[in-house]
Amino acid sequence: MNNSIKFKAPWGASLIFMTALCIVILLGVSLIGIFFGPRQNISFFPWIIAMVIFPLITLIISVFFIIRGYIITDDFLFIQRLGWKSKVDLTDLVSAEYNPDAMDSSIRTFGNGGLFAFAGAFYNKNIGSYRAFATIPERSVVLKFQKHTVVVTPDKPKEFVEKIKNVLTNRAMKGIK
Repeated sequence: MNNSIKFKAPWGASLIFMTALCIVILLGVSLIGIFFGPRQNISFFPWIIAMVIFPLITLIISVFFIIRGYIITDDFLFIQRLGWKSKVDLTDLVSAEYNPDAMDSSIRTFGNGGLFAFAGAFYNKNIGSYRAFATIPERSVVLKFQKHTVVVTPDKPKEFVEKIKNVLTNRAMKGIK
């Protein structure tokens, strides 16, 4: 990754609100499970699993899917997570466009709708099905590939689009030679 360009993924108000709400709910369910659950009958273990362990595991696992930033290289876009990276191959990239309304009226078909990120599979009638790696929907950059679409939300979306277009231009020039 010698020619890499990094962008941050700051949190917007909607993500802060949704994350806080989800944390309160998950911790609240766990506390209810601890303080109000059965103590000695046969339903104790299923209660503890459903009301204490499951919400806490959900919270802990979700932390690792947080979106911390984006790294553009000549061939890939890396989505920085906590301790690992998701990789998007830029080979079939057709276009990149900053569209602050891209995620408006979207339906989450599979994924996370606000616990540390807006990530997963989404759909809306303007861009169709897409995969999102988002923190502030108003900073959406739509990356159209030949067979799929990806939405990311870097801190500087216009600069991000410029850098992605440079990757496309450089690839086209290498193909000519």
